Amino acid sequence: MKRMIICCMLFFYFIVVLTASSPKAVKYKQMQRTIRDLETIVKDKDAELLHTPENPVEGCLYTAVTCFKKEIEKLQPVSNQENTMFTKAIRRAFPVIPINCMHHCESTCESYEKKTPKEFLKSFANLMQMVSRVDSSWVLF
Repeated sequence: MKRMIICCMLFFYFIVVLTASSPKAVKYKQMQRTIRDLETIVKDKDAELLHTPENPVEGCLYTAVTCFKKEIEKLQPVSNQENTMFTKAIRRAFPVIPINCMHHCESTCESYEKKTPKEFLKSFANLMQMVSRVDSSWVLF
């Protein structure tokens, strides 16, 4: 009887461990949610166009993420009422970068095409999907 209980407990334990989300997956989901939140409250009309990296090669992810980090600070909320929520969302938008992507590329942030804030955020979400797929050690940027 004791063996049966122990086996059931081990079985339950392994199911819980296998279904638990990894910290990097949780962080990635939080960033995707933050980007979606920003898309709804970002000023798109009469807003400054932002340098938007698109489709960077895997070795240049660090340069692209650095560009997004620099440009995201230029985003503005649609109205002053949403300013507090907007500021919190910007603070949460710190990307996770794989260690093996930490070398710089020849391209600079200024070499990327300028796009509207909503297009910028869509490209940022796509880049975060690329970063999440890279299988390596992870560090917070």
